[in-house]
Amino acid sequence: MKIIYLALSGLLLATSATAGDTTPQKLIAGFAAQAGSTPSAARGKAFFTGKHTGGKPETPSCLTCHTSNLKGVGHTRAGKEIAPMAHSANPQRFTDSAKVAKWFRRNCKTVTGRECSAAQKADILAYLSSI
Repeated sequence: MKIIYLALSGLLLATSATAGDTTPQKLIAGFAAQAGSTPSAARGKAFFTGKHTGGKPETPSCLTCHTSNLKGVGHTRAGKEIAPMAHSANPQRFTDSAKVAKWFRRNCKTVTGRECSAAQKADILAYLSSI
């Protein structure tokens, strides 16, 4: 039993070591470098607030779940709360690169039917970090 506890403790330590491994600015710079473009908060806002086709019809926009008040709480279609998207209202937002990758992959496919490009990710993060 002691060995299992120690193994689980090690797993918890390893997991917590990856949380907070980045900053929004580092993520923006990384995506911009991949895309070979300069990030634009204006393009990010247009993408985030715009309506898209190709994804699930019930989620045509990021605002479907995240709402137009990005400093407030959003809700999934199942009613689960989503912490504020604006980094100013939620300083932990965009500080875990694994979570950012997971949610971009999942949400872009849900809204647009495909993964977002590196340029789109840089733009969206630039927008959400500017609020």
